Amino acid sequence: MTFVFTDIEGSTQLIHERGAGYADLLAEHRSAVRAAFRRHAGVEVDTQGDSFFYAFSSAKEAGRAATEAQSALADGPTRIRIGIHTGEPIVTDEGYVGIDVHRAARIMAAGHGGQVLLSQATRELLDGPVIDLGEHRLKDLMAPQRLWQLGPGEFPPPRSLHQTNLPIQGTALVGRDRDLLEAGALLKRTRLLTLSGPGGSGKTRLALQLAADSVEEFPDGVWWVPLAAISDPALVLPAVAQALGARGDLHSYLSSKRLLLVLDNLEQVIDCAPDIGELLSRAPGVRILTTSRELLRVAGELEHPVGPLEEDEAVALFIERAASSDPPAAVREICRRLDFLPLAIELAAARTTILPPSQLLARLNDRLGLLTGGRRDLPARQRTLRATIEWSHDLLNAPEQALLRDLGVFAGGFTLAAAEAIANADLDTLQGLVERSLVRRSPSGRFGLLETIREFALERLASHPGAEQLREEHARFYLALAETADPEIKTSRQLERLEELELEHPNFREALGRALANDRSELALRLCGALLQFWMYHSHLVEGRRWVAAVLQADRRGFSGTPDEAERLRVKVVAGASVLTTIQGDWAAAEIYGAEQLEIVRRLGDDALIASALLSLGRPALARGDIEGARTVLSEAVERAAASEQPWVGAMSTFNLAYISLSLRDFPRARREMEDALAQFRPFGDLYGVARSLTGLGAIAVHSGDTDAAISPLRESLATLHALGDREGPAWALELLGDALAATDPEGSARLLGAADALRDQLGISLVDTEIEAHDRAMERLGLPQAEGALANAWAAGRCLSLPDAIAFALDRTASPA
Repeated sequence: MTFVFTDIEGSTQLIHERGAGYADLLAEHRSAVRAAFRRHAGVEVDTQGDSFFYAFSSAKEAGRAATEAQSALADGPTRIRIGIHTGEPIVTDEGYVGIDVHRAARIMAAGHGGQVLLSQATRELLDGPVIDLGEHRLKDLMAPQRLWQLGPGEFPPPRSLHQTNLPIQGTALVGRDRDLLEAGALLKRTRLLTLSGPGGSGKTRLALQLAADSVEEFPDGVWWVPLAAISDPALVLPAVAQALGARGDLHSYLSSKRLLLVLDNLEQVIDCAPDIGELLSRAPGVRILTTSRELLRVAGELEHPVGPLEEDEAVALFIERAASSDPPAAVREICRRLDFLPLAIELAAARTTILPPSQLLARLNDRLGLLTGGRRDLPARQRTLRATIEWSHDLLNAPEQALLRDLGVFAGGFTLAAAEAIANADLDTLQGLVERSLVRRSPSGRFGLLETIREFALERLASHPGAEQLREEHARFYLALAETADPEIKTSRQLERLEELELEHPNFREALGRALANDRSELALRLCGALLQFWMYHSHLVEGRRWVAAVLQADRRGFSGTPDEAERLRVKVVAGASVLTTIQGDWAAAEIYGAEQLEIVRRLGDDALIASALLSLGRPALARGDIEGARTVLSEAVERAAASEQPWVGAMSTFNLAYISLSLRDFPRARREMEDALAQFRPFGDLYGVARSLTGLGAIAVHSGDTDAAISPLRESLATLHALGDREGPAWALELLGDALAATDPEGSARLLGAADALRDQLGISLVDTEIEAHDRAMERLGLPQAEGALANAWAAGRCLSLPDAIAFALDRTASPA
């Protein structure tokens, strides 16, 4: 491919000169460029402001298009510069990426208005007149490149790097476009900008590129001062003087200069901050860009945090650096497992010389041991991921090192309260780790470690004498959290509690796994029992069943309570297991769990628990065709729930009675019972029960043929379930909406049915009873899945929708015209 970049020279001055008239000039420019490029089969990849990015399959056509564009604009006030380069791009979801795209943009940036610059690769493919401009260092910081000018004309020398000691880089910067834009804007606003971030995040490479992009703004140059080898803060200013070639007093030398200093790796000499502050006060034309894992805390300092790459940027970086030019889909998962850290990705890509990505992924459990052998021209601390993290660790004081080690006990992040209760964190020490970029703090106030840093912390925790006590504190804390949240899930605090439990799900997994591994059956039973409603409402059905099976199998070992206490803990888990299997339509398992639940509660003689056990047996009885038996046990459940003041059990039993009436096609009775269930759920704020009842009303309307009446309750149900984070309920609601639209909106119906079908596959649930009948009727009307053309495409597209997108589509498709 041949890439062409263009932009208008002096656009800012034109805006000031022409005012409102600039918009007309910009439109004329765009029209001329597009017309010229279109005539030569150019494809417009992107346009931003006064810039264009085009791709051509022919270098000759690209050259002709550029010449025509310049000719069309020659007599006007707009002068454009054009850069052309030919190479092999990388194609991602976001379009073309890679060195060759950057090279074309950098060649354009070196040009002048009215000039077309070519790379050596493009020049070799052209026949027209060209002028050799010699070798130039471009802003991509790679080795000098030979540039050529297409056509005649006299121009100043290309805007290449000069008056700078910025080091040549072996590879181009991939991604970071947003960081360059945002940090570049900050650098114009402040005289001291610090790029902060964890080891391996690419602070140095970003700083070098930012400095190269800014070189035209500093007539006295851009100067890089590497500080990684310096440990004495008093040696920082001498290092600056050496880099500049300054003799005598540094402040006097800089007092009249306009230049940019890049102070790289400042964290180990952070105590030089007063010296930096004095330098800035005595040299008003100097700006300083630093890379550091913590801030200098000097007046006027601004910070730009350098986080992990965006996912597509990370994938592009891996592909760019990998030995294989066409790695499999495993690359995305590799990048996720490496926290999208540039250093980790580069080290992983280097391993593809002996391991294909699929095998590399299988070995990533030991990240720190696997990711070694980086480029020999890098500092030793950047040749392995472990060395990079150890560099940061060794700069910490003893309390900070101890806290970082202990924070490894958390999985998926933690709150300040959790850190204080479990790891005895104090604010100053935790703040120190945040400032040194080893702990991340989200805008919501939650803290966390990158997984690569957590692995390092866990290595140190493993050999610490207090490790088991720390894990015990972790388990107790999260058990208390789950048991506090459990009874509030069926109240007006439902959304708040479910969101909290979802955030802490990785910590619950950690605690459960360790409890089972250490034969802590009582802890495992209590934690499992407290999480069952969360697993149900947030559709962690498969995972919930796995935990239930493991806990029920292990619960007799190491239990310290009385037999009755053990039975009560067990029956709660068994009851939850019955619900999870019922949702998945595994009726045989649901009936087994329900029978065990009833047997235990009768043995305990607890009438209050019998209503719940009867509820567990209702749906399985209906599924095997025992309609009268199902109605009998559910009716008894309603009576016992009322007598024992268990409103949720009563409401859910009523919901299931309505479902029985629907199965018998007794629509009036089904509607009365479903409305009764809805009225029971609303007062105590169980949004899940409300949403299920609304879906039930929609189902009754669909099956009775009143599809218009189905739309409103199904829309409300979908919106509510989405807010809850539920995935199982929307599968039913999307299916019903698809059924309702089959006659009036076939394509919308097909897309919704496809989305529901894919969601059921993901969750391992199936259609039952009357749902099968409605589904088959709608599919037959649409001729699916055998149909071809628009309907088949819509169904396939629906299967590819994410759940949020499927719900958004459903709500939009069924919106009132008003």
